Amino acid sequence: MKLAFHGAAQTVTGSKHLLTLHNGRKILFDCGMFQGMGRETDALNATLGFDAKEVNYLLLSHAHIDHSGLIPKLVKEGFNGKIFCTPATKDLAAILLEDSAEIQRDDTKFINKKRAKQGLPPYEPLYTPDDVTAVLPLLNEVQYGSWFTIEPGIEVLYTDAGHIIGSAAVHVRINENGNTTQISFSGDVGRYRDVILRSPDVFPQTDYIIIESTYGNSLHENIFNSSDKLYEWIDKTCVQKKGKLIIPSFSVGRTQELLYFLNQLSNEGRLPKIKVYVDSPLSKEATDIVRSHPENYNSRLQKLLKTDYDPFSFDELTFIKTVDESKRLNDLPEPCIIISASGMADAGRIKHHIANNINDSRNTILLVGYCEPNSLGGRLMNGAKEVKIFAEYYKVQAEVGSMRSMSAHGDYDDLSQFLACQVPATVRQLFIVHGEYDVQLDFQQRLLKKGFKEVIVPALHQEFMLE
Repeated sequence: MKLAFHGAAQTVTGSKHLLTLHNGRKILFDCGMFQGMGRETDALNATLGFDAKEVNYLLLSHAHIDHSGLIPKLVKEGFNGKIFCTPATKDLAAILLEDSAEIQRDDTKFINKKRAKQGLPPYEPLYTPDDVTAVLPLLNEVQYGSWFTIEPGIEVLYTDAGHIIGSAAVHVRINENGNTTQISFSGDVGRYRDVILRSPDVFPQTDYIIIESTYGNSLHENIFNSSDKLYEWIDKTCVQKKGKLIIPSFSVGRTQELLYFLNQLSNEGRLPKIKVYVDSPLSKEATDIVRSHPENYNSRLQKLLKTDYDPFSFDELTFIKTVDESKRLNDLPEPCIIISASGMADAGRIKHHIANNINDSRNTILLVGYCEPNSLGGRLMNGAKEVKIFAEYYKVQAEVGSMRSMSAHGDYDDLSQFLACQVPATVRQLFIVHGEYDVQLDFQQRLLKKGFKEVIVPALHQEFMLE
């Protein structure tokens, strides 16, 4: 067998890992879009690195665009096999891919106006909403915890990864010539003791592991202090400085966590009487989907539902729908909280809110999750004094803060606990993906000390023969 890494290799985005069996059958783990890679982004997304027509199955770990975002391109280029995912992932993927196509359509119109003036040929988007429509019939729902056969000799198991609603680690068991081999792909590993989701499941002993490493050399703050930390930023910015608290947030996962903590503060009587705006139509749809899958909640939240039927809502909350409503937020004189996508601040309405508020020292830009270093959020997190937004330069006069406790990715302890169900000496090879290269090298050394005998950090498009 052969395993090739066509994304999330020595970087934190674009997850695509292709398994080729001895008989030529091909199984793809995720088909993600590269995001926040600066000038390299378009070139990286332009080619999959393999022939889409030759792929037989796609095993999708979860719906985040860096794991699902190139599925319409895959189908557009000839893939017509089955895509397997959990019910919640199926629901989320439908809205996230549609949103991605609409963003590309709108961006392309803007870009092509400029190109036309320069006498350049029009730019083509990666895919269109029609291409997304072609994906939806290929999505097949699977449940956690049960092996199922996709064809003779190939069995698949999905186990809860605890990262976002519906996220999974994916395990493939291959029976060839009387030999059985298992390959396990972590997807993105969530936090143990998450405030909303169940902890990641244990999984059967495996031969090969592909594991993410976003926070493979660091530890998060205690997640149960998050509501207190968030209150401190609200009090400092909105009450003491009379400013606006601008929070870039991923529509899926992070926004629901923020709403959960704000609801908690409201229930405790600690949330100041200021308006909270979620300026992202996609976030509204995603929150509705999270509400519709309570079977994925942990026992703590299941218990809360008995006294609070909607833990993601409170009196001060308003969801913004239209562009005009979004623009009116720029003129609000009073303090408020604005939560908007994207989480890395590299696209969407959040860029407008940052541009309109970054030059006022009363305001705060609060980063609540991982930001790729080249993204706008990453540059702000790394202390940039000036940033470029929409081709204009802005002095960073607003305060920039961060809350590391809110990451949906597990830290080193979480990743270690995820792997604790394995006997290291029995694992033939362990491949580290989805992380910054220096982090991956640190994580590699930690895993070697734990007894994993061969730990590899693959490069982009690198191939390995499995024993």
